[in-house]
Amino acid sequence: MVSIFAPHFFNWTAQLKNSGHEVYWMDVFDSNTYVRKIDFAEQIIGWRYKWDFKGRYFLKENYPKVTNIINKWNERIFEKEFEKQLEKIKPDVVHSFVMYLSVARIKNVMQKYSSVNWIYSSWGSDLYYYQHIQAEREIMRNAFPNINYMFADCKRDHEIARSYGFRGEFLGVFPGGGGLDFEDINKYTLPLKERNLVVIKGYQGLHGKCIEVLKALIFLKEFLNSYQIIVFGAGEEVIDFTQNSEIAKWENITVKRSIGRDQVLKLMGSAKIYIGNSSSDGMPNTLLEAICMGAFPVQSNPGGATSEIITDNLNGLLIEEPENIQYIKNLLMTLFVEEIDFEKSFNYNLNQIKPSLEKYHVQSKVIEKYNWVENQINSQV
Repeated sequence: MVSIFAPHFFNWTAQLKNSGHEVYWMDVFDSNTYVRKIDFAEQIIGWRYKWDFKGRYFLKENYPKVTNIINKWNERIFEKEFEKQLEKIKPDVVHSFVMYLSVARIKNVMQKYSSVNWIYSSWGSDLYYYQHIQAEREIMRNAFPNINYMFADCKRDHEIARSYGFRGEFLGVFPGGGGLDFEDINKYTLPLKERNLVVIKGYQGLHGKCIEVLKALIFLKEFLNSYQIIVFGAGEEVIDFTQNSEIAKWENITVKRSIGRDQVLKLMGSAKIYIGNSSSDGMPNTLLEAICMGAFPVQSNPGGATSEIITDNLNGLLIEEPENIQYIKNLLMTLFVEEIDFEKSFNYNLNQIKPSLEKYHVQSKVIEKYNWVENQINSQV
C-alpha cells in the first residue's frame, strides 16, 4: 500500500484485517505516526529523515530557510526509499491511492519493475479535476498504460482512466473509505416525521460551493421558518459570509466549523434534507452517509458521478449547475413547497440503496476482488 496519511485510506485498508493477505504500508510523506487502526499491517514510517533531531519542528516553524538548507542534506528521496522497500519486500502487488500523491511518485520505479502488478484507487476529484491541467494529464498518460488493476468510487473515473490509456482490469466501484457500520449509525436515525433539519456541507474554495447554496436560500427565507438549518465544516469564507449577510439576522441557522464524524452522523440522522454542493468530486462520503441516515440528499453532479446513485426526483435531487444561484434557488424551491415525496425517497434509500453500503457487505466484496487479483497473479507464474 502506498498512500498519504488519511482516514479514508485507513478505513479502506482495515477491511483487509484477517483476510489472509500480508500487508505493508509506506507513508508517502512520512508523518512518522503509527496507526493502530491498521496495526495488522507492517507500517513503513520514519524513513524520511536521516537525523530526526530535537528542535526540528521549532526550526521549521520559525526558520524555514534554515530548515530548507538542512533538509537538502538530511531528507531522503521518497522514490529511492520506495525502490529499496520494493526490492526488500518483493510484493505480489503494489496498491497506490490517488494519482498525484502516490501514483506520480512511484511511476518511474514501477515502470522499471514492470513485472510487479500495480493497483490504483481513485478518490474524489483525483481524475475529474486534474485532467484539465497539462502537467497532470501527462502523468496520467505515462502511468495508466502500466497500471494493471483499478478501484474507483464512481464509474466516471474508470471512463476517464480509459481515455488516458488504462487497459487493465476494473475491479469495481466501492466507497473510498469502505462501507458504513450500521450497528454504529442506526442509533442516530430518527423517523422522518420527527425531522425538521436542513444540513449543509460548509466547504468553500477550489471545489466547495456552499456560499452559492446560502445565497440561494436567502431568496427562500419565507419557506424556511419551520426548519432549523445547520452548516457544518464551515471555513473562514463561509463564516465571513454568514456574519456579513442577511443570514446573520436569522435565528434558525447555526454555523459550525469542523466537527467529528459521529457529530456529522447525528446531524444526518436528524436531517430531513442534506445539501452538498461542489464543482468537482467523486462519490462524496457525506452523501453516502446522508442516504444511509435517511436525509433527503441534494447533491452536485460533477461529470455524472452522483447520478450513479441518485435518480433525480426519486431518491434525491441533482445540482447540475453548482455555481448558478438562480438555478439552485429554483431547485431548492421544490423542496420547500412540498413538491417532493420525502417519504417515498426515505423508504427507497433505506431499502434499495443503504444495504449495498453496509460495512461487512462492502468488505466481503473488496476482499473478493483482492483474492481474484491474487489468483490472476498466481496463474501468471
